[in-house]
Amino acid sequence: MELTPVLRSEWLKIRTLRSLPGALLALFAATVAFSALAGVSDASDPEFDPLFASLSGVIPGQIAAVSFGAMAVSSEFHQGALRLSLAAVPRRGRWFAAKAAVIAVPALLVGLVTALAALLAARAGLGEAAGGLSTGEQVRGVVGCGVYLMLMALLAAGVAALLRSGVATLSLLVPFILVVSFVIGDATGTVADFLPDKAGQLVLRETYDGTLGPWSGLGVTALWTAVALLAGAWRLRRGDA
Repeated sequence: MELTPVLRSEWLKIRTLRSLPGALLALFAATVAFSALAGVSDASDPEFDPLFASLSGVIPGQIAAVSFGAMAVSSEFHQGALRLSLAAVPRRGRWFAAKAAVIAVPALLVGLVTALAALLAARAGLGEAAGGLSTGEQVRGVVGCGVYLMLMALLAAGVAALLRSGVATLSLLVPFILVVSFVIGDATGTVADFLPDKAGQLVLRETYDGTLGPWSGLGVTALWTAVALLAGAWRLRRGDA
């Protein structure tokens, strides 16, 4: 079976399952709102990073990206939906590749638009505090932010396929991103640089210290995502529909 019809079928599912467009809308709204708030906050901190402040809404907003990826996959495990999908596309690897593609593309596009809107909203509040940002730094921040959000959505998709549950996936990833990652970061120093969220967020910073840089940090996040997707594909091949 050709891949194009599979992509169309999976894209139709993304469009028609209300919670999925809703998650992308929440991603946009939360990220822009929190970035705008950061833009009107006090910038007198000597460690103030205007690029990260402008895109800091990604920290809460990424939860919506994770939810999008998790729900897009976990919906297949409800009421025999996966059985029907695999009846139409018997090659499980091809089906999962199509599912990953229709998660990646909208997550990337919405992530790019969201990052640009967040940057503009925050810069309006920061005023002269953001005047030192170069065009290259801002472009890097916007593009990197879009890629980061896409990778987090795909990471959640892989974990959801592995655990076969959206609830279990969110119960694992959301506390990790919001709590555990910060605790580990404070306790272990540079080890935290290689966590999927910490590494990827380096691309949102104007200045950065440590082993990784903006793009190598995204590379680490991409490796985590690839492992999650491979684990999900393995479970899909080994498990019953």
